[in-house]
Amino acid sequence: MPATASPARIIHLALWTHDIDTLCAFYASHLDARVGPLYESRTRPFSSRFLTFASEVQLEVMHLPRLEPADPRSRVGLAHVAFQLGSREAVDEKVRHMTGLGMEIEGMPRLTGDGYYEAVIRDPDGNLVELVG
Repeated sequence: MPATASPARIIHLALWTHDIDTLCAFYASHLDARVGPLYESRTRPFSSRFLTFASEVQLEVMHLPRLEPADPRSRVGLAHVAFQLGSREAVDEKVRHMTGLGMEIEGMPRLTGDGYYEAVIRDPDGNLVELVG
């Protein structure tokens, strides 16, 4: 690597959604995201918001209204998004809280084969979200 080059780092992840408001409310309510202003393109039917988390990592939530949910292009996305909660106890507490709200937990807290303590949930659009301690 040349001396003037800096190491690559993730600055944001992006998810397509059919309902920006619902998805932003989910991440704000359950994972303390700060929701940025709505951006609407002047040249095409596209809108998005950036969500910023405590680590300053951002998640861009994007919407193209011309795509219907049944359109196969509308489900292009990530395998999962992982959030570090700081401890096993924090993961357990978050799962208890979400379960108490009637949310379904995709994968209950466990120690994975690669040494992570995690639970897996789905956001309102069905994207997998790992809660890591």
